[in-house]
Amino acid sequence: MMKMSFEVTAKKLFGVNYERLIRTLFLELVVFWGLHISGLQVEIAPSILYLMSGAFSAGVMWQALSAGDNRANTENMFMLPFEGRILVFSYVAALGAYTLLTKTAGLLAVVWAVGHWSWAEILGSILCALAAIVVASCLYPLRLGRTDAYAFYVQPERRRRTVKVHHRYSVWRYLFRYLMSHKNYLVNTAAMWGVACVLPVLFGQMEARFILPVGFAILSLNTPICILLSCDPALEQAVRFLPGQQTAFCVPYCLFIFGCNLTADIIFLCSWQFQIGGIVPLHALTAATFALLSAAGSVLLEWYCPIRGWKIESDLWHHPRKYIVPAVMLLLAGLVGMFL
Repeated sequence: MMKMSFEVTAKKLFGVNYERLIRTLFLELVVFWGLHISGLQVEIAPSILYLMSGAFSAGVMWQALSAGDNRANTENMFMLPFEGRILVFSYVAALGAYTLLTKTAGLLAVVWAVGHWSWAEILGSILCALAAIVVASCLYPLRLGRTDAYAFYVQPERRRRTVKVHHRYSVWRYLFRYLMSHKNYLVNTAAMWGVACVLPVLFGQMEARFILPVGFAILSLNTPICILLSCDPALEQAVRFLPGQQTAFCVPYCLFIFGCNLTADIIFLCSWQFQIGGIVPLHALTAATFALLSAAGSVLLEWYCPIRGWKIESDLWHHPRKYIVPAVMLLLAGLVGMFL
């Protein structure tokens, strides 16, 4: 019974024959070996390694447990006779294996490759990841005040009985409604604002003309707002089906991401001014330019290269495509820093 319950979730995440898991592990091995033979070395304290491993694993596990696309899968399991403990253990074990082998393993592959670690430290990082997964699994049901198997069922959002009718469509209205109905997107955006406040502390010893563009590039890594078409296939189909939507949808969407990016950049500049000083109008213009270019790049990727074939929302949040725009912005930051 437990094996069958485990395979129901595991095959959804890893593929019928676990082909997605094999492919992911192979890519992680390639990343590790490529960085290892490159000779790149970074000094990282073991405590930071343990913190990264635990915090990242807990976040991914919580996101996997909260994913709305798991609803159909859990509904099918609840329709069959089951024993609560067995179902919970197998379901959590499958999501935990997904978190550890496809997400945390990627992070550890990079960190292990660029640092000198003993076997005890490597084992410690794995144990921290496992402990974080277990803790997240234990805390998740408590948010509903229950501990049975149904606590892991993601409830569908309740809709209001009275809906205000608008006679004209509005992409802006849709974007803000979508953002407000997905609180985790708001949390991620607030986290980027927190990063914007902290960056001057980390980069304060460097010259502003070199490091400010780097900060703008880092703050463009707001994944959730850059995957709205990928995470909603029905919306993408409707947008592509209707005539003239390439401009009608993409322009407001680009301005929406631009506003989010610019807000984070402004917080970064204000924090820099309060802590270090020396901000001039040229820096504000650079912030607006980086915010607009990163927004345009994100929308172009969504329109021409949407992410398809994902199994769980976490696949979208951690897809390698998320690094394309920030990487291009970092290259641009290097060029800008030479001329500012």
